[in-house]
Parts: sequence; C-alpha cells; structure tokens
Amino acid sequence: MSAYADALTALRGWSAPSAAQARLRDEYLRHLESHADGLLRSCFPDHLTAGTLVLSPGLDAVLLNLHRKARRWFAFGGHHEPGDATLAATALREATEESGIAGLHVHPEPVHLDRHAVGFCDPRGTVHHLDVRYAAVAPVVADPAVSDESLDVRWWSLADLPPLEDEMHDLIGLAGERLSQSTPSEPSTPPSSRAPAE
Repeated sequence: MSAYADALTALRGWSAPSAAQARLRDEYLRHLESHADGLLRSCFPDHLTAGTLVLSPGLDAVLLNLHRKARRWFAFGGHHEPGDATLAATALREATEESGIAGLHVHPEPVHLDRHAVGFCDPRGTVHHLDVRYAAVAPVVADPAVSDESLDVRWWSLADLPPLEDEMHDLIGLAGERLSQSTPSEPSTPPSSRAPAE
C-alpha cells in the first residue's frame, strides 16, 4: 500500500472524538481525494503533516519542544518524506529525530487533527498544515536531545504545563485517554534522570 493510500485508509477509518474533529477529518479527505500529492510539501498551499505527542511511562508528564521559529511549546512533527510508508511512520520518524529518543511506542491510530497556518514554511507564502497527530509512550530510560529545529526539549508535569494553545491541551487530554486504554500500568516516574520541569 502506498503512503497516499494509507493516509486515505487511516482517515476514513478514524473515529473522531468530536463533531469538530469529524469536520476536519472530512476536510482532510476532500483534500487528499482532490490532490494526489496532498501528502507532499510541494502541494501548495495545503498539505498533510504528521506529529506525535510523547508521554512518560506513567502518563503524568509530556515531552515538548520549544520550536525555534515559532517560539512556542509544541509536540513533535513535520513533513512526510519519501521513505515514510505511512502517516504513523512520518509521526514516529519526526518524533525520534526531534526528541533524540529511540524506542518510542506509538499508538497506531491518530488521536487528534489540527489545521494551522504557517508563514515560515515555504517561500511561496503561507501554507496550511493539515496535521495528523499520534500519541506515544517514551521508554523508561529516555534522555531527550535538542535538535536543530528546537530551542529546548523538556519534560513537563501534566500538573504544571507551560503556556499552551487550547488545541495542545486538547491533544494532551486525548493522547492520555488513548494511551491509558492501551498501555500497561507503569510506575509514575520520569523516563530519565531529568525530572519534569518545575
């Protein structure tokens, strides 16, 4: 199955958690059905992207990156590449590259969609990322590293998050719910010697 066919299958079979998310899913599907290159950044001004929200084994901390250009805390994510066989593969690759953590356990189904404008992505002008978000659990031993795309990568306790946009709070809540249904119970400890940020 091609990555394009996988994206159609993944979205057509996705049970959206709300009416607003269902509308976004349908928008993404219309985009793909009318653009054979809808996964690629060459598809201007809209294209699909994929990302991953990484949680600790105890699901009580989240790993976020301070995006170098946007200067805001986000989950990991980015553009589809030719070697990515699926949307989930894009999400895993991006999270691995941007967090520096190998061995992330990604849930195979999306948890959240978000359409957002980006003004620094393409010299042709503003683009819209049709982002498909997944949830992942970090291994117990996981030392994050800062990539070229970030100013910082840090664990945050769910009880003490940095200022975030509303859609990030939605993503964190949905990811926690999804992973709590499919992840064995783990001790509530940070996944490395670095404690979540104060």
